[in-house]
Amino acid sequence: MVKQTGKAVTLADVARRAGTSTAVVSYVMNNGPRPVAPHTRERVLAAAAELNYRPNLIARAMRSRTTGVVGLILADASNPYFGALARHVEQALEKRDKLTLTGNAGFSTDRQKHLVERFLAAQVDGIIIVSADGGPDVAAHAQAAGVRAVYVHNRPESADAPVVAADNDTAVHEALNHLLHHGHSHVAFLTGTHDIGPVGHRRHAWESVAGAATPLLRCDYTRSAAAGLAQRLIAEGALPPAMITATDEQAIGVLAGVSAAGLSVPDQLALISLDGTPDSAYTAPALTVTEQPLQFMAEHAVDLLLNEALPQTAPHAPLVRRRSCGCTE
Repeated sequence: MVKQTGKAVTLADVARRAGTSTAVVSYVMNNGPRPVAPHTRERVLAAAAELNYRPNLIARAMRSRTTGVVGLILADASNPYFGALARHVEQALEKRDKLTLTGNAGFSTDRQKHLVERFLAAQVDGIIIVSADGGPDVAAHAQAAGVRAVYVHNRPESADAPVVAADNDTAVHEALNHLLHHGHSHVAFLTGTHDIGPVGHRRHAWESVAGAATPLLRCDYTRSAAAGLAQRLIAEGALPPAMITATDEQAIGVLAGVSAAGLSVPDQLALISLDGTPDSAYTAPALTVTEQPLQFMAEHAVDLLLNEALPQTAPHAPLVRRRSCGCTE
């Protein structure tokens, strides 16, 4: 048993236990720059495990001028869409041997700017910003400090930093055409309280095809707000026969409101959502969605962060047919 002295274990301690040099231990711990024989590597790793050795990341950062840490700013960590996207970003960074430091902006532009400041103070190697609304171009602030930044999902109009966002126009057109194919001549669109960011792009894409005379509905991006809206529409006899929602949170709320009123989806309301989070497959009935390619978006954002030469792309958000639109599974 190794005696715990409270003193940090060093490369020299591991080298003595493994019967080799500190240089060889360093090559093993850093995967280079020189190769190490397999049996020697195993001996070094066994000694490190026995001594409970942990690499000194601060010292490594000083030598390499990198920390191996990337900051991730989420628009709202409690929203399943952003939570799923964050999980994919973390996995993509883990493949690159990067640690993710996550901050929740809570839809606050001030908080978003504060998080950039904190990440810069922590000497992160880069920042990925999952932005929902417009707000200031915080990526420019990071870049001015010499830290590369990439937007995901949305970026401010004035920004020139790379952005990875799905093709919202095509997604909306596919959803609308699918409901028209089901025989619905008028399809309502449920958006947020304002038209900033991707939701605004989705609303404009719908309006360019459906026409301004088609019902436009608004509520907060919460399940409770959407459920309340659905119940009010039902009470007023104004529930449309078909609806596209800008977000899954709104779609799930609409399902709850319609169900509480004793009505049926898709019989009284055909419904398609434009997010496609994992939750959408497990509603009752399961939601038809244009599924945002979250894994691709996350991996491409990491690639752009670490390789400036890569081109930006707007990946397709395919229509996933389930029961809420009237399709049979």
